[in-house]
Amino acid sequence: MSRPPRSARHTSALRFTPHALALAASLCSAAAASQAQTLPEEAPASSVQQLERTVVTATRSSKALEKIPGAVSVIGRQDIETQSLISEDPSQLLTLQIPGYAPARQKMSNFGEGLRGRNALLLLDGIPQTNPLRFGGREGYFADPMIVERIEVVSGASAAQGMGATGGIINTITRSPRRVGTQQLLELKFGSQGHSNSSSWKTGYRLEHLSEGPDPWSALVYLGQRSQDVGVDGEGRMLATESLHKANDAFIKLGQRLGDQELQLMFNQFTAHGFEDWVDVPGDRARELPASSKPGRLDYQPLYNRSRSASLSWSHADLAQGQAQLQLFAQRFAARYSGGVIATFQDAAIAPLNTLVDQSQIEARKWGLRASWVRQDLWTPGLELTLGLDVLDDVSQQDLTLTGRAWVPPLKFRSTAPFAQLEYELGPLTLRGGLRDEHTQLQVDSYNTLAFYGKPRVQGGERRASEMVKSLGAVWRFGRSGWSSFVAYNEGFGPPDVGLILRAVKAANSSVTDLVDLQPIVTQNRELGLAWRGRQASVSASVYESRSDLGSQLIVSNGIGTVQRVPITVRGVEVSGEWRPSEQLKLSSSYARTRGRTSSTSNGGALDLDLGARSQGPDKWVAAATWQFAPQWSSQLSLQRQLPRHANVGKFSGKTSLEEHFKGVTLVDASLSWNTAQGQWSAGVENLFNRQYITYYSQAHYAGTGEDFYAGRGRGLSLSWRRPF
Repeated sequence: MSRPPRSARHTSALRFTPHALALAASLCSAAAASQAQTLPEEAPASSVQQLERTVVTATRSSKALEKIPGAVSVIGRQDIETQSLISEDPSQLLTLQIPGYAPARQKMSNFGEGLRGRNALLLLDGIPQTNPLRFGGREGYFADPMIVERIEVVSGASAAQGMGATGGIINTITRSPRRVGTQQLLELKFGSQGHSNSSSWKTGYRLEHLSEGPDPWSALVYLGQRSQDVGVDGEGRMLATESLHKANDAFIKLGQRLGDQELQLMFNQFTAHGFEDWVDVPGDRARELPASSKPGRLDYQPLYNRSRSASLSWSHADLAQGQAQLQLFAQRFAARYSGGVIATFQDAAIAPLNTLVDQSQIEARKWGLRASWVRQDLWTPGLELTLGLDVLDDVSQQDLTLTGRAWVPPLKFRSTAPFAQLEYELGPLTLRGGLRDEHTQLQVDSYNTLAFYGKPRVQGGERRASEMVKSLGAVWRFGRSGWSSFVAYNEGFGPPDVGLILRAVKAANSSVTDLVDLQPIVTQNRELGLAWRGRQASVSASVYESRSDLGSQLIVSNGIGTVQRVPITVRGVEVSGEWRPSEQLKLSSSYARTRGRTSSTSNGGALDLDLGARSQGPDKWVAAATWQFAPQWSSQLSLQRQLPRHANVGKFSGKTSLEEHFKGVTLVDASLSWNTAQGQWSAGVENLFNRQYITYYSQAHYAGTGEDFYAGRGRGLSLSWRRPF
């Protein structure tokens, strides 16, 4: 499939502002001056930042972090457990731990929660959880924190794990038994904000077993349930709904090792329900009065999410002198949205205008295959070859559930992508280059759009696309000084929101085969990084530029979204550091500055618009202190500063103002844990100083109304007890 040629402006060298580079250099120098000793080869197990910590997401094989050319980070089990004492919202964890991740919305929807101004590919043990064909912003909830071992994050465009990672990859890795024998864990949790209808409950039980012997088998089972009332903001006003009310998770993982081979079966089902006995009360943006809620009965079904993931994995440690892996997976997803008398859903042939109540639901069904083979020391020591194949079959659709109408017809999508990668390690230098040959096929049957769009008949058809996606990178480690640097170029590949495009066709005699907006998105990410790791401190910084000649932007007018295919460029700097002045105290901090630009026209015009809140978050600074002040006691204090942002002042799209304003906010959380013979007792406080604020997306989005002017959650206390036995 043809794509517009890259203009000279879009192929220029990587550029960053001088003050961004100066900031990165100054922070690196300050950290280097604080410590001069290098980390020993064997770091203690309790160390959060370990030199030899490995990840698999970025390369499809186990690699040490300092040997990967790119911004790759790991959120460990300890960080996940500590944050879950305060909130079990996965987006809030990512906001605190990943510099380039936009602020959490605190809702079931995750619109605006992008990574570096673009969408991230969400995975569970490598199984795709996102739905790029009809991105409904509901894919963020799919696993209970109790089943998560770690989260590996690749910031920036990547094709290492398949299509859709134009902003990066967030791979949630589930737990596996590590100790021989049988262990059980029971967790009970209660939370409250000190007001009626603000409490929360959770019960979780985990059973795991690992047998002895040369060929052990393992099993892990988890059942969890939690509920959360509506809650209040910092002024004691009831929050609006659209947040999670009840959630359940059922998880099982079975494994068997047979010599050099290993089999593993995994199944997870996560369901989330919204409120059915509360209705929203619109706010008033002009008076800065946030939306609220009151008891009442809905005229439609409550919000609902369900994510089912299953996989069968096989690995062989020595197949044809290489390591082989094969995974077969399936995933089913359903999300039901709020309803009402919505203008888009009106049809005089069904009911008088402005009386028809309806709501929509997205469903997606995936299955796929992921295969890879890694051969080390090929022909010469230090040369590694990786070969593989990814296959993905996805069928997505969106229906209006109360009237049985199709809003988005079934989108039948197939992606086939063989890939190859070479890596050469010579002393302190690591070189890597890879090619991924993406072939996609989209089939859509003929259909009619809704009455709102005029009910034109759209001729079905088939679209095919091919793209050779490239990755290049190098890492240089400066001897035993602890310093290293990397340079990387990576391309990401993915479809636009096909469903959003097809559901809004208004022109007569349109055909799926002719709609130019269905062309794929190819993103190029260039990045430079510098890192230092010492015995008690570490720091890393990177500057990047991400470009797409034919990106995808949503323009909302009168509540209706339409897609524009326009060039997009995002530039940014990210800095993070950690200092351990003693074994009991750890201080950490991160900063992210993101600047995204796009064009008001689709014909290659100037980049004259800022990216909106749906894509880009504000600049963000996070600081945290973890202190084990007694042998059985530990505490953490975290501060998050979201800086003010003012975008597209005086800019319009037609008659729609694109102006966005965010005042900024500073939030503080705290937690305390006490280990006893009877279990671990913990307390977590969210929004410690009870700050009254409007969340970033709700405040900034130019198309926002009084109905989605959402306040953030006020101060809340959570008490939990965990006991292994």
